[in-house]
Amino acid sequence: MPHAALSSLVLLSLTVAVVADCPSSIWVQFQGSCYTFLQVTINVESIEDIRNQCIDHGADMVSIHNEEENAFILDTLQKRWKGPDDLLLGMFYDTDDASFKWFDHSNMTFDKWADQDGEDLVDTCGFLYTKTGEWRKGNCELSSVVGTLCKSAIPYDKKYLSDNHILISTLVIASTVTLAGLGAVIWFLYRRSARAGFTSFSPAPQSPYSDGCALVVADDDEYAVQLD
Repeated sequence: MPHAALSSLVLLSLTVAVVADCPSSIWVQFQGSCYTFLQVTINVESIEDIRNQCIDHGADMVSIHNEEENAFILDTLQKRWKGPDDLLLGMFYDTDDASFKWFDHSNMTFDKWADQDGEDLVDTCGFLYTKTGEWRKGNCELSSVVGTLCKSAIPYDKKYLSDNHILISTLVIASTVTLAGLGAVIWFLYRRSARAGFTSFSPAPQSPYSDGCALVVADDDEYAVQLD
């Protein structure tokens, strides 16, 4: 087995292990979290109606904690999910301490607010404007939204996965690891066989005497015995 084929098997096993961290192929992994955009129109009475769409999938509405994550979401929304121009972020304005907070209880370590003056912060939600990547403040009293972006930390909560999904994921990983191990054994046998094929055999050692000389010596020894 060529070395490249063995490398491919190992790479496949690593890839399967990475994919298995997220619940299914509709999710995208980035920086230790899984993301998916639920492309359904949601009738909204409160922001909890939107949030429950993510909770039903074992996740929460998206939170963003650095520029790289913001850029990843922006790029993936445009290229893969074809999301709306304004994406509702998983945050709310806490009037008790006059600050925005994430629904998933993570710390507010990053923001990208566009300059907006004079907005009323009561019933205010945050939106990601996908044309520029900036955040905007807007009214939470929406009648409907087209899709919501959900985020779940890895490891994904296995209680939201069916038993069949867990079994299939386990079998795929086990099969891939087995194939990688078998490939390593075949590669080892192949290399050992190749080395054996190039082994040279040394000729048997020859007597310092030619056959003729050996006969003469034998005759001399026989003659000496007869004299005695």
